Amino acid sequence: MLGSLLAGVLLLTAAPPPGRAAEQLEVRIEGLALPIDLAELEAWSRDPGRSSGELAGWLSLLDARGRAQLLRVLRAPLVTDRSFTQQFLASWAGQRVLDELDDLISTEEGEAGPLLHQTLTGLLRQQRQVTTIELLRALPSRRLILKLDGGVQLAGQWRQQLLEQGQALRALRALPLPELAAPPPPPELRGAAPVQPFSLVVPHRREPLPLRLRPGVAPTWVLLSPGLGGSSAQLDWLAAGLQRRGWSVVLVDHPGSDELAVRELLEGRRPPPGAETLSDRVLDLQAVVQAVAQGPLPPLGQRVVLMGHSLGAVSALLAAGLRPEPGLQARCRRALKGIPLTNLSQLLQCQLTEVPLPPPRPLAQPLAAVVSLHGFGSLLWPQRGLRPLRAPVLLVGGSLDLITPPLEEQLALFMPEARRQSRLVVLDGGSHFSPLRIASGREALFRLGDDLVGVDPQRVQALTLALSTAFLERLASGLPPQRMRLQGVEASVLDAAWAQRWWDSLRR
Repeated sequence: MLGSLLAGVLLLTAAPPPGRAAEQLEVRIEGLALPIDLAELEAWSRDPGRSSGELAGWLSLLDARGRAQLLRVLRAPLVTDRSFTQQFLASWAGQRVLDELDDLISTEEGEAGPLLHQTLTGLLRQQRQVTTIELLRALPSRRLILKLDGGVQLAGQWRQQLLEQGQALRALRALPLPELAAPPPPPELRGAAPVQPFSLVVPHRREPLPLRLRPGVAPTWVLLSPGLGGSSAQLDWLAAGLQRRGWSVVLVDHPGSDELAVRELLEGRRPPPGAETLSDRVLDLQAVVQAVAQGPLPPLGQRVVLMGHSLGAVSALLAAGLRPEPGLQARCRRALKGIPLTNLSQLLQCQLTEVPLPPPRPLAQPLAAVVSLHGFGSLLWPQRGLRPLRAPVLLVGGSLDLITPPLEEQLALFMPEARRQSRLVVLDGGSHFSPLRIASGREALFRLGDDLVGVDPQRVQALTLALSTAFLERLASGLPPQRMRLQGVEASVLDAAWAQRWWDSLRR
C-alpha cells in the first residue's frame, strides 16, 4: 500500500561504503554559517553532561526540550529495517527522494544524494540499524553542509498544505447541505452464496489470477480492486455487504502489488511495488470483465461497476479507458520540487512517466459506474478530470487522508466532471486506511496506529457501504446531495453544483 512508500520517505527525511569520517557539519540558515565539530557532537550525543567548548555554546541556545529532541534525533535509529531500506533506496521512489535531499544537504564535493545512498548502503552491509550521527560521521567528506533554509522551506510548505486542508474541511462543514440520516439499508438477501475462490488463466501473466466470487442476483455486478500492497481479504467486508444487498462481486488480487509483494519487500526479497504494476493491473481488470461476458466465469450480470481503493481506483479508471493527459513529465517536475510529504500519491503518479500502459480498449461489457475509494489522479488528469468517462463516478475521500488528500486528489478531479449522477463524498474523520479491515493477531502484516486509521474504521466502513449502496441504487437519478450520518460518522455528499460552491468558498 502507499503506506509502505510513506515509511520510506519519512525514514530518509528524518535526517555508500564508509570512508574517512566526516569532521564538520556546517549549518547554514539565512546567510549564517554555523560550524559544528561532528566528533564533539557525537561525544555530546553519548554524554551531554560532559560537553564543553564551542559546541556547548551553540547548544546552550537550545532550551531543555530542544536539547532533548536533538538527542532523540541523534540517538534514535534512522534505519530500523535493513531489508526494507535497502530495497527502498534502489526503487524509483527512493531515488526521487534522494534527488530532493540535495536541496537540504551537500558536501564539499557537491551533491549529497548519491553519497548518502552509497554510505547508507555500506553501513547496512555491516549493521542492522543506523543512527543519524552514525550516518553523518560515516559520510566520506570532510565537511557536510546542512542547508536549513531548505528544511525550513519544506516545513513551511508542509504547514501550509495542512493549513489549507484544515480550512477546506471547515468550509465544507459550513456548506448548508440538507442534513439527512443514512437511508435504511435494503433488505439483505437470505441464503447468499458463500465466497467462491477461482483461478483465472490470463495471457499476460505466468500464473493464474486469484479471484474471490460472491454471486448475487442484480443485473449489474461489481469488480473490486485492492490498493497497492492490499488484498482482497482486506476488502471482503465491502464485497460481502454488497452481495447481501443483491450485487454480485468479484474481488481480484493483483500478483506483484499485493500483500505478498509487501511481505517479500519487508523480508528484503524484492523492491517496493509501485506504478510499474499498473499495466498488469489494467489487463487484470479487463480480463475479468471479458471472462464474465464470455466465460469461463459465470454470467454475473450484463453491466459492470469498477470499484477500487487507492491504486485500485486508478487501475479502475485506466481499465475504463482513461490515459494520462499530455504534459505529465512537466507537471511532475514542478510537483516533485520538494518531497511530497502531504500527498504521497504524487510519487506514484509521476512514476507513470516511465511506465508503458496498454492502449485503451473497450470493456467486454458496458460500464455502469466507477467507484473510487481514496483514489488519486490530480497530476494525471488536471484539465479534463474524469469527463471522458461515459459513466457516473463516485469519488470518496477522507478528511484525515494525507496520502491522497481530498482537496487535491478528489475535489480537483471532480470539478471538471459534467455527469449529473456523479458524486463527491468526503468522510469526516476518514483516513486513507479506513476502507481496510486488517487481520488481528500474529498473522497481520500491517498494524496501523490510531494516528493513521482515524475514526473507528468499522464505523467508517458502515457509512462507506451505505453510500456505495445508495449511489449504485440511484445510478439513473443520482444520489441527492446531503449531509449523511451513520453511527456517529458524517459524510458530505456533493454533486457538481455543491462541489463548485465548496471550490468557490476556498478561492475567496
